[in-house]
Amino acid sequence: MGVYNEKILVVDGEEKIRQALATRLTSRGYRVILASDGEKALSAFKIEQPNLIVLDILLPKIDGYELCRKIREKSQVPIIILTSLNTVTDRVTGLNLGADDYLVKPFSPKELEARIRAVLRRSTSITRTQPTTKKQILNFGNVVIDLHNSQIVKNDLRIKLTTVECNLLELLIENAGKELSRNIILDNIWGYTPQRDIDTRVVDVYVSRLRAKLEEDSSNPILLLTVRKFGYMFQDYL
Repeated sequence: MGVYNEKILVVDGEEKIRQALATRLTSRGYRVILASDGEKALSAFKIEQPNLIVLDILLPKIDGYELCRKIREKSQVPIIILTSLNTVTDRVTGLNLGADDYLVKPFSPKELEARIRAVLRRSTSITRTQPTTKKQILNFGNVVIDLHNSQIVKNDLRIKLTTVECNLLELLIENAGKELSRNIILDNIWGYTPQRDIDTRVVDVYVSRLRAKLEEDSSNPILLLTVRKFGYMFQDYL
């Protein structure tokens, strides 16, 4: 087991969970900041500038959804939602607000640690290296994909990509014309193998977000295609 030193903000309304996570993550070397409600969490985020946030949804004062939205207006800090809310709608809402991952209570501490490491590893490597796609600017009519600057230009409008969106799009473009399963995408972008079928829902949500930015008609995509009951594929443009 490695020892790490990143700063993690744990936001949860249950004291037992806050303390349990603080004890476990501190033992791994992480520096842990705790917040019991949304207002305290927002203040701690501004002061501490954590490397990652573990965020509950059911919080006093400012709920987790609103907190996630407020943080995403200012920062791309990785956010893992950890909550008892377990419907597909709850997951989609959290992910659409910009969360990087979603884990349901009761949870395995080892699984949470694995996801924290995967998210931190991805965010750290992104800051150190440029995308590996050989051609970083691609033209598709009135759509220009600029991976170097993490953006899409559509109808002369610049649309910023989040870190996860840019890496997902890069993976799909590098494998243009190849069918990629949801499991393969999850492993390459999120860094873990799904334990349950619903774990791959994060892939569907992020593909939907990409299509909204990329496609002229996201309900009838021509670039980012669905492979029925399997996964996704970027059109073979070569």
